[in-house]
Amino acid sequence: MRVIGLDLGSKTIGVALSDSLGMIAHPLKTFYFRNNMLDDALEIVVNLVKENDVKTIVLGLPKNMDGSIGFQAQYCLDFKDMLEKELEIGVVMIDERLTSVMAERTMMSGDLDNRKRKKHVDKIAATIILQSYLDGAKKG
Repeated sequence: MRVIGLDLGSKTIGVALSDSLGMIAHPLKTFYFRNNMLDDALEIVVNLVKENDVKTIVLGLPKNMDGSIGFQAQYCLDFKDMLEKELEIGVVMIDERLTSVMAERTMMSGDLDNRKRKKHVDKIAATIILQSYLDGAKKG
């Protein structure tokens, strides 16, 4: 059972994919699309889901630090609705507060320069989102 993890931004979507057993998340790629054009992001994800026989989608939900839903979180919830309508697959929302910070720190500890970090931060954040879901699924 393959699971895909997504970190959605206004111009990028970081993507991670689980192994076939659904245990380990691997960074896949950061895809770019036109600013706030969710239809473009949807096309990217639909193709990836079909190519990789994905059964579950995990999407980061960027809540505010106080737990409230702001503009970016609503943007992600809108994308969730689009995915569910298009693919008829359940989309699990995972609180992604601080995943980009965790991704940056991980890459800094790996001694990547700033330019390389910016290029990889979204797919690393997607990997953290996906792995947190997979770890929770193992416990459940």
